[in-house]
Amino acid sequence: KRSSSLDHDESAATKLWTVYASVAEWHDKALVEGWKSDMDGLLIFAGLFSASLTAFLIESYKTLTPDQGAISIALLTQISRQLDPQLNASSVAVTSTPFIPSTSSLACNTLWFLSLGLSLSCALIATLVKQWCGDFIQGTRIGPSAPSPIIRARIFSYLYFGIQRFGMHTVVQFIPLLLHASLLLFFAGLVAFFYPINLAIMVLAGILLSLVSVTYIYLTVLPLFVSDSPYRTPLS
Repeated sequence: KRSSSLDHDESAATKLWTVYASVAEWHDKALVEGWKSDMDGLLIFAGLFSASLTAFLIESYKTLTPDQGAISIALLTQISRQLDPQLNASSVAVTSTPFIPSTSSLACNTLWFLSLGLSLSCALIATLVKQWCGDFIQGTRIGPSAPSPIIRARIFSYLYFGIQRFGMHTVVQFIPLLLHASLLLFFAGLVAFFYPINLAIMVLAGILLSLVSVTYIYLTVLPLFVSDSPYRTPLS
């Protein structure tokens, strides 16, 4: 009877661990596959955004360096005055002032370079997360000689607790935050870029930045007051 009772307990424990291992495998694969899918979307968006931002930086970077055309005109003017015999030596000198970029140019380029750095950092971390997810899936795969259910359960628990211990959930949630910050910096730089060009366009860009910022703040604080709200941000 005692042997029969032990066999029954062992059979029940085996069934329990089998169910646990199956549920853990399903949960872990769904979690990691969801992360990989999110990273694919972030990589595509970050790549397109970085390429577009680089085109803006190529144009805005020119405002940080002296205008070579203006320098050439000044040199040609000086040479023509030196060749004119009717001008004396005192009137030949051409005053030159050191080049100082405008405040709007400095602000615009600073914001856009920061935005590009955050976007590229987002792409780098997303690539690493995809690699970590692949390693996790590889670690949970069971070969042809499947171990006992309790060994499988220990493998899934060990790997999942590693994810929790090292805060991989936080890392995954932090990546979209980098991209959001990059977008806000881009819009802020857009306002500074249009400031010396056209006031009306600058105002429109400022309104767009304000709307995006207010909407983002609203979506961040909304879950604090409405618990079942599906709208949230990584800061919520």
